[in-house]
Amino acid sequence: MSITSKPLPKGYPRLSTAVFYDNAAAAIDWLTKAFGFEVTVRVDGENGKITYSELVLGHGSEGMIMVSDRDRDWGASPKQTGGKCTQAVMAFIDDCEAHCERARKAGATIAMEPKTSDYGDDYWSDRTYEAVDPEGHHWWFVQRLKHNRS
Repeated sequence: MSITSKPLPKGYPRLSTAVFYDNAAAAIDWLTKAFGFEVTVRVDGENGKITYSELVLGHGSEGMIMVSDRDRDWGASPKQTGGKCTQAVMAFIDDCEAHCERARKAGATIAMEPKTSDYGDDYWSDRTYEAVDPEGHHWWFVQRLKHNRS
């Protein structure tokens, strides 16, 4: 029996990731504006800190990230670690160029302009760009062009 055989909670993906920020409230506002995330849960804690949040991209349960303020004992942002990568996130999108322009207009640093990579007839071809958010997290957005893998 598979360890993943039970039904998921309604509206939740099987896999999600947590991303920590020095200012999660500002990050949530920016992520919705730049990348098109939607906030489904937001728990505000003391002193304006975000204790927990859930943001989705796409149709509800296709993908979710959890965003919160870092604290001394849990989580880190690239700002706190001198720019070291603390999390890399990849998401599939429908239109690479349009998404990249939206992110650029919102102030994202575009670390890699949209680029097509073809992995051969047995695999797939993607159009991808890389963005860096204001606190230094790297995000890859991928538009699948063809998929030949069975």
